[in-house]
Amino acid sequence: MKSRGAVLTAVGGPLSIEELELDPPGPGELLVRVRATGLCHSDLSVIDGSRLRPLPMVLGHEAAGEVVETGPGAEFAVGDHVVLSFVPACGACRRCVSGRQALCEPGAAANREGTLLGGARRWRLPDGTRPNHHLGVSGFAEYTVVSEKSATLVDPDLPLDVAALFGCAVLTGTGAAFYSAQVVPGDRVAVFGLGGVGLAAVLGAVAAGASQVVAVDVVEHKRALARTLGATHDAAGGPDAVTAVRDLTGGGADKVIDTTGVAAVLEQAYLATAAGGTTVTVGLPHPDRTVTLPALSLVAEERTLKGSYLGSCVPRRDVPRFVDLYRAGRLPVDGLLSGRLALDEVNAGFTRLAAGDAVRQVVVL
Repeated sequence: MKSRGAVLTAVGGPLSIEELELDPPGPGELLVRVRATGLCHSDLSVIDGSRLRPLPMVLGHEAAGEVVETGPGAEFAVGDHVVLSFVPACGACRRCVSGRQALCEPGAAANREGTLLGGARRWRLPDGTRPNHHLGVSGFAEYTVVSEKSATLVDPDLPLDVAALFGCAVLTGTGAAFYSAQVVPGDRVAVFGLGGVGLAAVLGAVAAGASQVVAVDVVEHKRALARTLGATHDAAGGPDAVTAVRDLTGGGADKVIDTTGVAAVLEQAYLATAAGGTTVTVGLPHPDRTVTLPALSLVAEERTLKGSYLGSCVPRRDVPRFVDLYRAGRLPVDGLLSGRLALDEVNAGFTRLAAGDAVRQVVVL
């Protein structure tokens, strides 16, 4: 079948809207009519070359839609509404069976190679070129084929422009607060970087019962939005951020979450963490970047520095859990939405994202 999609052919972009051929789903795969896909810095990092992926590639990794065809053996049904997440967890490797599906080994290999979990590429350009899949999703398209291991069933009454955000922003940010940082009632929390993932971390810290949530960013309107979403304090990003957080929290936050992907900001996040506290990094810096930290503090202050991928979540467990919190009013995910776009407007959307003018824009198809 034919499907329009946004294809990245060279680092630097722009994305070109192409009419592609899409092969039918293979065993254990789904053909999904995409209804909404979020614009995320992980897409932007592929466009600007910070994250090297095989090109050409149909981008988009945070999506929701409706199943219109199933491959042999697939467990979903036509008409099911699904959220697509960016790690197609096989369920059988040593990482998956230990409960760490975000680190699925076959899923990570497929994502590096630009294939679906089974190793196939289903896209085809008119000249016969087979574009790669982005993180098993390729959501900037009218239709996409995915492994069913990338999909989580959701109720059909959940608005799909909101549902899409559960595939990345909510899993990554709220999961980082719940699982990686393990925020508990009474914790003092700081979040550095207030994009979609950072604001979802703010939501998660609030929902987990943090007594203080300090929202840190260089952009004032993002700090103001964080306050409307439950942050108790805010601080301007920059050279004085560490002092501001330590002053506001009485010596440092118990849990600090860095979502920026900037090595220097991760260093700040660590320095803003109290003795005995935990610093969690979610953002994806350029592979060449390194950080410098006071090594003695790891022992003398019993400090913890840890990474978090997909919020340490298990999508089929946590998407329904977070949706329940959303329905209960405890996780107002719709507050992250800053604009709805047509597919043809995707490049303009990424320009706004790069400039810091938007939080979570969604392409609605």
